Amino acid sequence: MATFADLNPDAAQLQQRVERFHSVRDAIVKQVREVIVGQDEVLDQVLIALFVGGHCLITGLPGTAKTLMVRTIADALDLEFRRIQFTPDLMPSDITGTDIIEEDLTTGHRKWTFVEGPIFGNILLADEINRTPPKTQAALLEAMQEHSCTVRGHIYRLPAPFFVLATQNPIELEGTYPLPEAQLDRFLFNAMLDYLSAEDELKVVDLTTATRVPKIEAVTSAEELLDFQQLVRMVPIAESIARYVVSLVRATRPKNESAPEFVKKYVNYGGSIRAEQFIVLAAKARALSRQRYHVTYDDITSVTLPVLRHRILLNFHAESERIDADEILNRLLASVPRPKES
Repeated sequence: MATFADLNPDAAQLQQRVERFHSVRDAIVKQVREVIVGQDEVLDQVLIALFVGGHCLITGLPGTAKTLMVRTIADALDLEFRRIQFTPDLMPSDITGTDIIEEDLTTGHRKWTFVEGPIFGNILLADEINRTPPKTQAALLEAMQEHSCTVRGHIYRLPAPFFVLATQNPIELEGTYPLPEAQLDRFLFNAMLDYLSAEDELKVVDLTTATRVPKIEAVTSAEELLDFQQLVRMVPIAESIARYVVSLVRATRPKNESAPEFVKKYVNYGGSIRAEQFIVLAAKARALSRQRYHVTYDDITSVTLPVLRHRILLNFHAESERIDADEILNRLLASVPRPKES
C-alpha cells in the first residue's frame, strides 16, 4: 500500500497529519457509539460532510435518532453548537439575528447594535427544517454558501468551520413546506435514516432504559478540523475517475445526449456542476477515512446516491409508476461504463 511518504517530499509531517486524521475519526466514532446504535452508513456520511466542510440533510422517520445523532457528534467536537427548532411562526431574524436600538445612558445617544442569532455557531442543528415557510428557510441560503449573513445591508462573517446539519420527516405533509431546489442543492448529502434491525433495537432499549448516562468528550478542535478539510483536498484523483464523475452527472440531465432513455422518460432536471464537485470531495474524504491515498471507483459509487438523490427532479411518469430517485440512480450507475483505473 502506498503512503504519503512515497508521494510527497514533506512526507514525515504529512504522514503525521494523516495519522492524526485517522485517530480523531476513530475517536469520534467511538464517542458516538456510546449513544447511537447502528446507522453506520449515515454516521459515515455525516463525518464525510464534516471533513469536507459541507452541509448534511438527514431524512428519517420519527424516533430514528436524527437529532440525537447530530447532538452527539457536536459534543464529540470542541465546536460551538447551536440548535433551532423550526416552526411555522419562525422568522428570518430568529435565525440570523437583528439590529436593535440601544441608548447610551451617559450621553443619551442612540445607536444600532447587532444581536447575533443562533446561526453564529460552528454546528447549526436545523431541526425539522421543512416545518417553516420558504421565507425563513431562505435565511440559511447565504450562510450555507457564503458563510456569511446580511442584515440591513451589513455583511457579517460566520465563524469557521460552519456546518448546517438539518433534519426532516419524510412522511408528514400537513404543516410542512418542501425545501426549495436552490437550498437542497447546497446540501452535500441527503442521508436517509431507516429503522434498525431487531437486534439493534434491543440494544437501544437496553441502553436507554437503564440508569447509565454516557459522557461524551470532545476529541478535536475547530483549527484541527479546518486542517483536515485541507488534507482531504490533497487526496489525488485520476483523470479517468474524474471524467467518470462528469459523465455520470451529465447523464442525469434529460436534455443531454448521453442521458439514457429511462432518464429522459422519468427525470425533469438533473444534477449541476456542484454535484460533480461534491461527489469528488466526498469520495476523497471517504478514501482517506479508509486509509487509501487515492480515489477509487467504489468511493465514487458509494457517495453518488446521497449526493444526487435530492438533486434530480422526477416527473409525473416516475410518480405514477412509483419510481424514486434512488432507483433511477442505481440504474444509472449500472448503465454508465466503468472507468479504467490505473
